[in-house]
Amino acid sequence: MSVSTRTLLPFAADQTYVRDLEGLTVPWKGAEAPAPSLLALNEAVAAELGADVEGLRTPEGAAVLAGSVTPEGSVPVAMAYAGHQFGGFSPRLGDGRALLLGEIVGVDGRRVDLHLKGSGRTPFARGAADGKAVVGPMLREYVISEAMHALGIPTTRSLAVVGTGEQVYREAGPLPGAVLARVAASHIRVGTFEYAATSMGPEHVKRLADYAIARHHPDVAEADEPYLAFLERVVAVQASLIAQWMLVGFIHGVMNTDNMTISGETIDYGPCAFMEAFHPETVFSSIDTGGRYAYGNQPQMAQWDLTRFAEALLPLLAPTQEAGIEAATAILRSFPQRFHEHWSGGVAEKLGLGDRYEDELVDELFTLLASHRVDYTSFFRALSGVARGEDVSEARVLFAREPEAFDAWAQRWLAHGPNADAMDRVNPLYIPRNHKVEEALTAATAGDLAPFEKLVDVVTQPFTERPGLADYAEPAPATLGAYRTFCGT
Repeated sequence: MSVSTRTLLPFAADQTYVRDLEGLTVPWKGAEAPAPSLLALNEAVAAELGADVEGLRTPEGAAVLAGSVTPEGSVPVAMAYAGHQFGGFSPRLGDGRALLLGEIVGVDGRRVDLHLKGSGRTPFARGAADGKAVVGPMLREYVISEAMHALGIPTTRSLAVVGTGEQVYREAGPLPGAVLARVAASHIRVGTFEYAATSMGPEHVKRLADYAIARHHPDVAEADEPYLAFLERVVAVQASLIAQWMLVGFIHGVMNTDNMTISGETIDYGPCAFMEAFHPETVFSSIDTGGRYAYGNQPQMAQWDLTRFAEALLPLLAPTQEAGIEAATAILRSFPQRFHEHWSGGVAEKLGLGDRYEDELVDELFTLLASHRVDYTSFFRALSGVARGEDVSEARVLFAREPEAFDAWAQRWLAHGPNADAMDRVNPLYIPRNHKVEEALTAATAGDLAPFEKLVDVVTQPFTERPGLADYAEPAPATLGAYRTFCGT
């Protein structure tokens, strides 16, 4: 089988990452998929890439998206990177089960990566890992990344999920295999810089930094001290990103340095989930036994990761190490304030107060939410009804143990004249509710894609109430017990 047209997936003639950054990639090819079949295709993303949508729906298109067939213009490689995983440094991680197929310049002129996940073992594969993925986790990344995009949060996008036609063996037994095709501004991570710094040396760090600046933050190249400006920009985009996660109750679950992008996009939707009952210590990931990446820890963990980024950049920051550390420290110390500015502005919007952030009002509210374990999404959506002067019971019932405490807070809040319509524009009604995600993935694993397709339709229109979808706005029944997520490998 061969691909004879560039329009199926129009890869750029100049594959810049492979061309410009020798030593950070290994040429490789995906494993053969016995019977590739398209499970989900994101037509909007395909159109943005200038791809042949109908062609991708053919068996040939499915084979390309599974990694079995290399299309014209593609230069498949496994990418090298290191990473601090739960605080411990691994000097050589890399794409153990993934491939960068190449770069595409979309119809808007923006260069993006097309990357496969679950396409088989590479030279970076660890231990006995088979390099494969299964249907459930790949569809999880599809639905949650598309929900994040609909919420306006910077994210990688899912182009497609393809079934491979083989059974992949996991602890739960044999499961249907799948490959995710993912689009990103790039896959350059903090861990990429760590790899260059620890395995290649300062000249390679400089080449990588120059490339990342040109691709993602070109204006900083004109700064008097471009590498310091680069560090400051990455700190800034991550402060904004983490604040946006927190505002919608998103918990990444595995904020290792190999999962922090230089572009500022969310990447790797493994053991992630959206918080329902509000509490800063909320953790869903089965592997985060110490709560390192709990909801409330995400800002400080981002700052920790960015400190590792600064360490990798250190030889570029100043003539002496001492001066570099001093300059980097000043930038890193700005992270909490940068984060707070984004978060506080977002909370003021969620409360319909425009740019009027009220410290005491907000602090008291979040203390109430935590002590009553109030459903985070439902509360903010119900609150706009209170602002309109409608029945307050929908919000008040969430504080069943002490409704008078909510009443007292609400009276003080209402005195500020909140704008209900503005609240509805930023507070989602529909998020990927954890039990709905599990229902959809279980059905899809058994061959029924209808619940998954319905869920995608719901969460990609998160702000507008639609008839017949009330159950998608409800938290999981208490009878389901504690929810746990898994990395999906």
